[in-house]
Amino acid sequence: MSTQTFRNLHQPPALLVLPNAWDAGSARLIESLGARAIATTSAGVAWARGYPDGNALPTDQLVAAARDIKRVVQVPLTIDLEAGYSKEPLAVARLTSRILDVGVAGINIEDGADSPDLLCTKIEAIRKHAAGMNIDLFINTRTDVYLRGLASGTAAVEEVIRRAERYRAAGCDGLFVPGLSDADAMAAIAAAIDPLPLNVMAIPGLPTIDVLRKSGVRRLSAGSAIAQAALGCTSRLAAGLLAGTMAEMFTAGAEYHAVNTLLKNLQPYEALSKRALD
Repeated sequence: MSTQTFRNLHQPPALLVLPNAWDAGSARLIESLGARAIATTSAGVAWARGYPDGNALPTDQLVAAARDIKRVVQVPLTIDLEAGYSKEPLAVARLTSRILDVGVAGINIEDGADSPDLLCTKIEAIRKHAAGMNIDLFINTRTDVYLRGLASGTAAVEEVIRRAERYRAAGCDGLFVPGLSDADAMAAIAAAIDPLPLNVMAIPGLPTIDVLRKSGVRRLSAGSAIAQAALGCTSRLAAGLLAGTMAEMFTAGAEYHAVNTLLKNLQPYEALSKRALD
């Protein structure tokens, strides 16, 4: 599945909706429901592999998770790299090269608590490595101005736009602004960064999809919300069973044979390209 296909999903008036996956099973299920691409949630991937979110996941585990998901889906795949799991741009670029070997169409990388300067150098290094591999890569850059409360009101909009201009100059293809929920602010940011597509995250109180589309949003991500809901459901059902209550387990779950069928007749690792296995 080409990166151009993934790029096309961001073109107006479309709004790409991504219910983020955290492992191969959740990715295959989401694909079967009609998702046009699969994105991972860094939190969900980390939790599924026994690590906390926040650049703590060993990179070998990240690559293995990407490979597992890529094996079972046919739609474009984009992987959340958090902040790249390193403050060294070259190390981040080398990790991205390993992810590219799996056959992904895109990545997410964030500024987080670090300076925009550092993220710019990471984006430049990633772009250089991808070009050296002759691979087109969609780099969706996340800025945490809203998520971390670095500014508010007009100042927040202006800061997001300033960072977006720098990240675009460094080589990014899209801008992700988690925590952004005001339609007017979305419209102002979307207009200022055009033609970069604006990506927002599902949070309580977010406008409807129709309003998001009219405000210039081109991508909506669930973030870790679905993974959190799955764990919340697990917690409730497990606590109930431990307390002697089990009826809800048999009304809330996916049907066994339906899930099993989703994962039948898929190509084994050996059938993937040599490049994807190296």
